[in-house]
Amino acid sequence: MCSKRDIGDDNTHVEICGDGVAVYRTALVDGRVARTATPSCLPALGLLVPAVDDPEAMVPVPPAVAETTLVRPLERRVREQQQTVAALRASMSQVEGVYRSLREGSHAVQRLTGAAMIAAAVEAEAQSATRETLTAHPGGGRPEEVLAKSLSYTLEAKKRGVRQRTLYQHTVRTHGPTLDYIKAATSAGAEVRTVDEVFDRLLIWDRSVAFIPDMGKEHHNHALRVTDPGIVHFLVSVFEHAWDRAEPVVYEPDQQRPKILTDETRRRVLRLMVDGYTDAAIAARLGMSVRTVATHLKKVSDALGSKSRAQLAYLTAQSGLLDGSPGPDCRCGGTDQHDSVHD
Repeated sequence: MCSKRDIGDDNTHVEICGDGVAVYRTALVDGRVARTATPSCLPALGLLVPAVDDPEAMVPVPPAVAETTLVRPLERRVREQQQTVAALRASMSQVEGVYRSLREGSHAVQRLTGAAMIAAAVEAEAQSATRETLTAHPGGGRPEEVLAKSLSYTLEAKKRGVRQRTLYQHTVRTHGPTLDYIKAATSAGAEVRTVDEVFDRLLIWDRSVAFIPDMGKEHHNHALRVTDPGIVHFLVSVFEHAWDRAEPVVYEPDQQRPKILTDETRRRVLRLMVDGYTDAAIAARLGMSVRTVATHLKKVSDALGSKSRAQLAYLTAQSGLLDGSPGPDCRCGGTDQHDSVHD
Protein backbone atom coordinates (compact mmCIF):
# COMPACT_ATOMS: atom_id res chain seq x y z
CA MET A 1 0.00 0.00 0.00
CA CYS A 2 1.09 3.55 -0.62
CA SER A 3 1.53 6.15 2.09
CA LYS A 4 -0.54 9.28 1.63
CA ARG A 5 -1.67 12.43 3.40
CA ASP A 6 -4.69 14.61 2.82
CA ILE A 7 -4.10 18.06 1.37
CA GLY A 8 -7.13 20.30 1.14
CA ASP A 9 -10.06 18.29 -0.13
CA ASP A 10 -7.91 15.87 -2.15
CA ASN A 11 -6.27 12.60 -1.15
CA THR A 12 -2.97 13.66 -2.69
CA HIS A 13 -0.01 11.28 -2.43
CA VAL A 14 2.97 13.09 -0.94
CA GLU A 15 5.16 10.11 0.03
CA ILE A 16 6.52 7.42 -2.23
CA CYS A 17 5.77 3.76 -1.50
CA GLY A 18 8.28 1.46 0.11
CA ASP A 19 9.03 -0.30 -3.20
CA GLY A 20 8.30 2.76 -5.34
CA VAL A 21 11.92 3.84 -5.80
CA ALA A 22 13.02 0.38 -6.88
CA VAL A 23 10.22 0.05 -9.46
CA TYR A 24 10.89 3.56 -10.79
CA ARG A 25 14.59 2.68 -11.17
CA THR A 26 13.63 -0.44 -13.14
CA ALA A 27 11.40 1.64 -15.41
CA LEU A 28 14.27 4.02 -16.09
CA VAL A 29 16.69 1.18 -16.90
CA ASP A 30 14.29 -0.88 -19.03
CA GLY A 31 12.30 2.01 -20.44
CA ARG A 32 9.05 0.64 -19.02
CA VAL A 33 7.48 -1.73 -16.49
CA ALA A 34 4.35 -3.83 -16.55
CA ARG A 35 1.21 -2.14 -15.23
CA THR A 36 0.60 -5.11 -12.94
CA ALA A 37 4.02 -4.58 -11.29
CA THR A 38 3.43 -0.87 -10.68
CA PRO A 39 2.68 0.26 -7.10
CA SER A 40 -0.22 2.71 -6.98
CA CYS A 41 1.80 5.61 -5.62
CA LEU A 42 3.91 6.02 -8.76
CA PRO A 43 0.98 6.82 -11.10
CA ALA A 44 -0.58 8.90 -8.31
CA LEU A 45 2.61 10.97 -8.08
CA GLY A 46 2.76 11.23 -11.90
CA LEU A 47 6.07 9.38 -12.04
CA LEU A 48 4.71 6.59 -14.28
CA VAL A 49 2.14 6.99 -17.07
CA PRO A 50 0.64 4.45 -19.53
CA ALA A 51 2.78 3.79 -22.60
CA VAL A 52 1.28 5.08 -25.85
CA ASP A 53 2.01 1.86 -27.72
CA ASP A 54 1.05 -0.57 -24.94
CA PRO A 55 -1.71 0.19 -22.41
CA GLU A 56 -0.44 -2.66 -20.21
CA ALA A 57 2.97 -0.97 -19.81
CA MET A 58 4.01 2.09 -17.81
CA VAL A 59 6.79 4.49 -18.79
CA PRO A 60 8.72 6.86 -16.50
CA VAL A 61 8.22 10.62 -16.32
CA PRO A 62 11.02 12.99 -15.17
CA PRO A 63 10.47 13.94 -11.49
CA ALA A 64 10.64 17.67 -12.26
CA VAL A 65 7.77 17.33 -14.75
CA ALA A 66 5.68 15.25 -12.32
CA GLU A 67 6.37 17.71 -9.51
CA THR A 68 5.25 20.68 -11.55
CA THR A 69 2.03 18.94 -12.51
CA LEU A 70 1.18 18.20 -8.86
CA VAL A 71 2.53 21.30 -7.13
CA ARG A 72 1.12 24.07 -9.32
CA PRO A 73 -2.54 23.47 -8.36
CA LEU A 74 -1.58 23.30 -4.68
CA GLU A 75 0.43 26.52 -4.89
CA ARG A 76 -2.50 28.23 -6.58
CA ARG A 77 -4.84 27.13 -3.80
CA VAL A 78 -2.37 28.30 -1.14
CA ARG A 79 -2.19 31.73 -2.78
CA GLU A 80 -5.97 31.89 -2.89
CA GLN A 81 -6.20 30.99 0.81
CA GLN A 82 -3.58 33.59 1.69
CA GLN A 83 -5.53 36.21 -0.24
CA THR A 84 -8.70 35.20 1.59
CA VAL A 85 -6.96 35.50 4.98
CA ALA A 86 -5.57 38.93 4.05
CA ALA A 87 -9.01 40.10 2.90
CA LEU A 88 -10.64 38.89 6.13
CA ARG A 89 -8.04 40.66 8.27
CA ALA A 90 -8.46 43.86 6.29
CA SER A 91 -12.22 43.71 6.73
CA MET A 92 -11.96 43.07 10.47
CA SER A 93 -9.47 45.91 10.96
CA GLN A 94 -11.95 48.33 9.39
CA VAL A 95 -14.57 47.60 12.06
CA GLU A 96 -12.27 46.95 15.05
CA GLY A 97 -12.10 50.65 15.90
CA VAL A 98 -15.88 50.96 15.78
CA TYR A 99 -16.27 47.90 18.00
CA ARG A 100 -13.82 49.19 20.58
CA SER A 101 -15.38 52.63 20.76
CA LEU A 102 -18.99 51.49 21.02
CA ARG A 103 -19.08 47.99 22.52
CA GLU A 104 -20.17 48.28 26.16
CA GLY A 105 -18.40 51.64 26.45
CA SER A 106 -14.79 50.33 26.65
CA HIS A 107 -12.56 47.79 24.97
CA ALA A 108 -10.78 47.16 28.29
CA VAL A 109 -13.72 44.97 29.38
CA GLN A 110 -15.42 42.96 26.65
CA ARG A 111 -18.51 40.84 27.15
CA LEU A 112 -18.40 37.42 25.50
CA THR A 113 -21.64 35.53 25.01
CA GLY A 114 -22.01 31.91 23.95
CA ALA A 115 -19.92 28.87 24.80
CA ALA A 116 -18.35 28.72 21.33
CA MET A 117 -17.24 32.36 21.42
CA ILE A 118 -15.80 32.01 24.92
CA ALA A 119 -13.99 28.77 24.03
CA ALA A 120 -12.44 30.36 20.93
CA ALA A 121 -11.30 33.41 22.91
CA VAL A 122 -9.81 31.24 25.67
CA GLU A 123 -8.00 29.07 23.14
CA ALA A 124 -6.53 32.14 21.42
CA GLU A 125 -5.17 33.53 24.70
CA ALA A 126 -3.89 30.14 25.88
CA GLN A 127 -1.95 29.61 22.67
CA SER A 128 -0.45 33.10 22.68
CA ALA A 129 0.76 33.12 26.31
CA THR A 130 4.54 33.33 26.56
CA ARG A 131 5.35 33.68 30.29
CA GLU A 132 2.65 32.68 32.76
CA THR A 133 -0.82 31.19 33.11
CA LEU A 134 -2.87 31.48 36.31
CA THR A 135 -6.20 29.65 36.62
CA ALA A 136 -8.73 29.08 39.40
CA HIS A 137 -11.61 26.61 39.15
CA PRO A 138 -14.32 26.40 41.84
CA GLY A 139 -16.95 23.72 42.16
CA GLY A 140 -15.14 20.43 42.61
CA GLY A 141 -14.34 17.99 39.81
CA ARG A 142 -14.48 19.11 36.17
CA PRO A 143 -15.93 17.29 33.13
CA GLU A 144 -13.53 14.89 31.41
CA GLU A 145 -13.81 16.61 28.01
CA VAL A 146 -12.87 19.93 29.62
CA LEU A 147 -9.92 18.33 31.40
CA ALA A 148 -8.71 16.78 28.14
CA LYS A 149 -8.69 20.17 26.42
CA SER A 150 -7.00 21.78 29.43
CA LEU A 151 -4.27 19.15 29.34
CA SER A 152 -3.56 19.86 25.68
CA TYR A 153 -3.19 23.58 26.54
CA THR A 154 -0.90 22.65 29.43
CA LEU A 155 1.40 20.49 27.31
CA GLU A 156 1.58 23.08 24.53
CA ALA A 157 2.38 25.83 27.04
CA LYS A 158 5.14 23.70 28.58
CA LYS A 159 6.87 23.54 25.21
CA ARG A 160 6.90 27.35 25.14
CA GLY A 161 8.34 27.58 28.66
CA VAL A 162 5.18 29.07 30.20
CA ARG A 163 4.87 28.77 34.00
CA GLN A 164 1.45 27.37 34.89
CA ARG A 165 -0.31 27.52 38.26
CA THR A 166 -3.83 26.23 38.97
CA LEU A 167 -6.07 26.46 42.03
CA TYR A 168 -8.82 23.94 42.80
CA GLN A 169 -10.91 23.26 45.86
CA HIS A 170 -9.96 20.51 48.32
CA THR A 171 -12.84 18.37 47.09
CA VAL A 172 -11.11 17.56 43.78
CA ARG A 173 -8.74 15.34 45.76
CA THR A 174 -11.39 12.61 45.61
CA HIS A 175 -12.42 13.14 41.97
CA GLY A 176 -10.66 10.57 39.79
CA PRO A 177 -10.70 12.34 36.38
CA THR A 178 -9.47 15.62 37.86
CA LEU A 179 -6.73 13.78 39.76
CA ASP A 180 -5.65 12.08 36.53
CA TYR A 181 -5.40 15.50 34.90
CA ILE A 182 -3.49 16.95 37.85
CA LYS A 183 -1.00 14.08 37.81
CA ALA A 184 -0.35 14.52 34.08
CA ALA A 185 -0.17 18.32 34.36
CA THR A 186 2.22 18.33 37.31
CA SER A 187 4.40 15.74 35.59
CA ALA A 188 4.65 18.25 32.74
CA GLY A 189 5.80 20.97 35.15
CA ALA A 190 2.53 22.69 36.08
CA GLU A 191 1.88 23.59 39.72
CA VAL A 192 -1.46 22.71 41.32
CA ARG A 193 -2.76 23.59 44.77
CA THR A 194 -6.11 23.24 46.51
CA VAL A 195 -7.88 25.51 48.96
CA ASP A 196 -11.14 25.22 50.90
CA GLU A 197 -12.85 27.97 48.89
CA VAL A 198 -11.94 29.42 45.50
CA PHE A 199 -13.16 33.00 45.03
CA ASP A 200 -14.56 32.34 41.52
CA ARG A 201 -13.52 31.09 38.12
CA LEU A 202 -10.49 33.03 36.88
CA LEU A 203 -8.08 32.75 33.95
CA ILE A 204 -5.07 35.07 33.58
CA TRP A 205 -2.40 35.02 30.87
CA ASP A 206 0.92 36.88 31.09
CA ARG A 207 -0.62 39.23 33.70
CA SER A 208 -2.10 41.23 30.83
CA VAL A 209 -5.49 39.66 30.07
CA ALA A 210 -8.01 37.93 32.33
CA PHE A 211 -11.29 36.09 31.91
CA ILE A 212 -13.89 36.20 34.68
CA PRO A 213 -17.58 35.25 34.87
CA ASP A 214 -20.14 37.87 33.87
CA MET A 215 -21.87 38.85 37.10
CA GLY A 216 -25.02 36.92 37.87
CA LYS A 217 -24.89 34.83 34.70
CA GLU A 218 -24.06 31.21 33.93
CA HIS A 219 -20.29 31.11 33.35
CA HIS A 220 -20.31 28.69 30.42
CA ASN A 221 -22.21 31.17 28.26
CA HIS A 222 -21.28 34.57 29.71
CA ALA A 223 -17.79 35.86 30.44
CA LEU A 224 -15.80 39.07 30.61
CA ARG A 225 -12.45 39.54 28.88
CA VAL A 226 -10.47 42.09 30.87
CA THR A 227 -7.35 43.90 29.66
CA ASP A 228 -7.38 46.96 31.92
CA PRO A 229 -3.96 46.85 33.69
CA GLY A 230 -5.37 47.95 37.05
CA ILE A 231 -8.12 45.34 37.08
CA VAL A 232 -5.79 42.57 35.91
CA HIS A 233 -3.25 43.51 38.61
CA PHE A 234 -5.99 43.30 41.25
CA LEU A 235 -7.08 39.87 39.99
CA VAL A 236 -3.49 38.63 40.08
CA SER A 237 -3.23 39.83 43.69
CA VAL A 238 -6.40 37.93 44.61
CA PHE A 239 -4.98 34.80 43.01
CA GLU A 240 -1.63 35.15 44.77
CA HIS A 241 -3.33 35.59 48.15
CA ALA A 242 -5.29 32.38 47.67
CA TRP A 243 -2.21 30.59 46.32
CA ASP A 244 -0.19 31.43 49.43
CA ARG A 245 -2.71 29.74 51.74
CA ALA A 246 -3.44 26.78 49.42
CA GLU A 247 -2.07 23.25 49.87
CA PRO A 248 0.15 21.78 47.10
CA VAL A 249 -1.11 18.61 45.45
CA VAL A 250 1.77 16.19 46.01
CA TYR A 251 1.96 12.55 44.98
CA GLU A 252 4.18 10.58 47.35
CA PRO A 253 5.97 7.53 45.87
CA ASP A 254 3.89 5.13 47.97
CA GLN A 255 0.54 6.82 47.34
CA GLN A 256 -1.93 6.44 44.48
CA ARG A 257 -3.61 9.72 45.44
CA PRO A 258 -2.51 12.92 47.18
CA LYS A 259 -3.57 13.68 50.75
CA ILE A 260 -7.36 14.14 50.85
CA LEU A 261 -7.43 16.88 53.57
CA THR A 262 -10.65 15.61 55.15
CA ASP A 263 -9.95 17.41 58.45
CA GLU A 264 -9.45 20.78 56.77
CA THR A 265 -12.58 20.38 54.66
CA ARG A 266 -14.67 19.29 57.65
CA ARG A 267 -13.53 22.27 59.73
CA ARG A 268 -14.58 24.59 56.93
CA VAL A 269 -18.00 22.89 56.74
CA LEU A 270 -18.39 23.33 60.50
CA ARG A 271 -17.36 26.97 60.45
CA LEU A 272 -19.88 27.79 57.72
CA MET A 273 -22.56 25.86 59.63
CA VAL A 274 -21.81 27.85 62.78
CA ASP A 275 -22.03 31.05 60.73
CA GLY A 276 -25.58 30.10 59.74
CA TYR A 277 -25.17 28.75 56.21
CA THR A 278 -27.56 26.06 54.99
CA ASP A 279 -26.28 22.72 53.73
CA ALA A 280 -26.97 23.79 50.13
CA ALA A 281 -25.07 27.06 50.57
CA ILE A 282 -22.12 25.25 52.16
CA ALA A 283 -22.05 22.72 49.33
CA ALA A 284 -22.04 25.47 46.70
CA ARG A 285 -19.18 27.32 48.40
CA LEU A 286 -17.00 24.26 48.97
CA GLY A 287 -17.62 22.47 45.66
CA MET A 288 -19.21 19.35 47.11
CA SER A 289 -22.61 17.69 47.17
CA VAL A 290 -25.28 18.50 49.75
CA ARG A 291 -25.15 14.86 50.87
CA THR A 292 -21.43 15.13 51.60
CA VAL A 293 -22.06 18.24 53.71
CA ALA A 294 -24.74 16.35 55.63
CA THR A 295 -22.32 13.44 56.16
CA HIS A 296 -19.69 15.73 57.67
CA LEU A 297 -22.22 17.33 59.99
CA LYS A 298 -23.72 14.01 61.06
CA LYS A 299 -20.33 12.59 62.05
CA VAL A 300 -19.62 15.59 64.25
CA SER A 301 -23.17 15.62 65.59
CA ASP A 302 -22.91 11.96 66.58
CA ALA A 303 -19.54 12.53 68.23
CA LEU A 304 -20.71 15.57 70.20
CA GLY A 305 -24.15 14.16 71.03
CA SER A 306 -26.11 17.11 69.69
CA LYS A 307 -29.89 16.89 69.21
CA SER A 308 -30.43 19.84 66.87
CA ARG A 309 -28.58 22.06 64.42
CA ALA A 310 -28.55 24.95 66.87
CA GLN A 311 -27.09 22.70 69.59
CA LEU A 312 -24.54 21.34 67.10
CA ALA A 313 -23.43 24.89 66.28
CA TYR A 314 -23.03 25.69 69.99
CA LEU A 315 -21.20 22.46 70.85
CA THR A 316 -18.92 22.82 67.82
CA ALA A 317 -17.95 26.33 68.82
CA GLN A 318 -17.22 25.14 72.36
CA SER A 319 -15.35 21.98 71.37
CA GLY A 320 -12.29 23.57 69.80
CA LEU A 321 -12.87 21.79 66.49
CA LEU A 322 -12.86 25.07 64.59
CA ASP A 323 -9.35 25.75 65.86
CA GLY A 324 -8.04 22.37 64.79
CA SER A 325 -8.31 20.73 68.19
CA PRO A 326 -9.44 17.08 68.18
CA GLY A 327 -12.38 17.73 70.52
CA PRO A 328 -14.04 15.14 72.76
CA ASP A 329 -13.28 11.84 71.03
CA CYS A 330 -14.50 13.27 67.71
CA ARG A 331 -12.36 11.13 65.40
CA CYS A 332 -13.18 13.59 62.62
CA GLY A 333 -10.01 13.03 60.66
CA GLY A 334 -9.03 10.28 58.30
CA THR A 335 -9.55 9.77 54.62
CA ASP A 336 -13.20 8.88 54.43
CA GLN A 337 -13.83 7.90 50.83
CA HIS A 338 -17.47 8.98 51.18
CA ASP A 339 -16.31 12.60 51.41
CA SER A 340 -16.47 12.91 47.66
CA VAL A 341 -17.38 15.73 45.32
CA HIS A 342 -20.00 13.50 43.75
CA ASP A 343 -22.61 11.22 45.23
